[in-house]
Amino acid sequence: MRLDKYLKVSRIIKRRTVANEACDAGRVTVNGKVARASYDIKVGDIIEIQFGERTVKAEVLEVSEVVRKEQAGMMYRIIE
Repeated sequence: MRLDKYLKVSRIIKRRTVANEACDAGRVTVNGKVARASYDIKVGDIIEIQFGERTVKAEVLEVSEVVRKEQAGMMYRIIE
């Protein structure tokens, strides 16, 4: 699954266009490398996103095309 779609489906970022723009701006890294929106996400990848001063780091636990809102949080684990 594409990185921008994963960020939207897992609800880490609310809209796919916003996820795409964050990737284009270089604010999203996967496994320590700046990733493009077309990057293919796999289970076990570590995603790091810069939200202004804040950084969110998450590990991919599940990759699924369609997920209910209640189960979206189970697709990833936040790493402190």
